Amino acid sequence: MNFIVDECTGPTVAAWLRLHGHDVVSIYDDARGAEDDAVLQRAFVEQRILITSDKDFGEMVFRERRPHHGVVLLRLGNPGASRHIQAIDELLKAHADSLVDRFIVVADAGVRIVTP
Repeated sequence: MNFIVDECTGPTVAAWLRLHGHDVVSIYDDARGAEDDAVLQRAFVEQRILITSDKDFGEMVFRERRPHHGVVLLRLGNPGASRHIQAIDELLKAHADSLVDRFIVVADAGVRIVTP
């Protein structure tokens, strides 16, 4: 799958995804400091699923109706890279076929998949 990992999610998550055969752009490595608008636009143009911990993307997708190719919003109590990786691994095992064009919230209590 093609992903773009937001700066706040970090390079460790991007490296883990690459290790597992995914095509990944890391904002932390490639475009540190990029505005959210630019990140979402790049993800859409390159047809990448955005992985982020930034709630602002929910505002952009739902209120502003900004186009996207899919957003995974990580809302976890432990924001460390190892917990993010664990959550993404579980998400991919259970829902890999449901990520494109959806807004997914991954929380400690479970996964919510929305089609905006």
